[in-house]
Amino acid sequence: MPHAIQWLRSLVFVGQIYLMMGLLAIVFTPWAVIDRRGANAGTRTWCRWVRWSARWMVGLETEVRGPVPEGEVLVAAKHQSFLDIIMLVSVLPQPKFIMKTELNRMPILGWYARRLGCVSVDRGKRGQAIRRMLEDVERGRALPGQLVIYPQGTRVAPDAYLPYKVGTAILYEEFGQPCVPVAANVGLFWPKRGIMRRPGRAVIAFLPQIPAGLARESFMHRLEDAVETGSDRLAREARG
Repeated sequence: MPHAIQWLRSLVFVGQIYLMMGLLAIVFTPWAVIDRRGANAGTRTWCRWVRWSARWMVGLETEVRGPVPEGEVLVAAKHQSFLDIIMLVSVLPQPKFIMKTELNRMPILGWYARRLGCVSVDRGKRGQAIRRMLEDVERGRALPGQLVIYPQGTRVAPDAYLPYKVGTAILYEEFGQPCVPVAANVGLFWPKRGIMRRPGRAVIAFLPQIPAGLARESFMHRLEDAVETGSDRLAREARG
């Protein structure tokens, strides 16, 4: 019975966050059409609503640890579910994501993502998308902010492993910016698929910055070690 009750609470929670998405879109879209700050404010407001309502509706606390980056920086994050995106957007000043092209077709989300400056990537054509992004930066057309990339390229369940893709290293080299790794345990509470949201404390952690200028192999090793070790530590803490 407790499992069934939690599932019903989760169903109501999921329904109301998408209802709130529609309501906030009505409020913020006129501003977002004329100014990127409107899109930023609308998405941040919704993400903070999700975090707040998750606490009292399904017993899911969310915590962000470590100093939140504010300048021009590359953010390389563990991706376990939609919740880590929500938590990043709720605290980063000007987030813009490298995202899969399919998200462009999603109502509200796709349009707001484009207004934030997100770059869509075709599956299997990531190198082409990176080249386009580099060209945008060189022409001065890319919007300022924190560029968020998921080094494994997709959502990865806790305790599962996928290799890290070289696209993160290419951006790190070409931009000449430091990289902030991000660990997470959110997949334990908000899974990749399904309705159930489990009570507990979901955490993302901004880890010590990796300085610019490292060789590709050294950078990838440091990034993977930081993100995987940090995420494993958060998972052990949550299960403890």
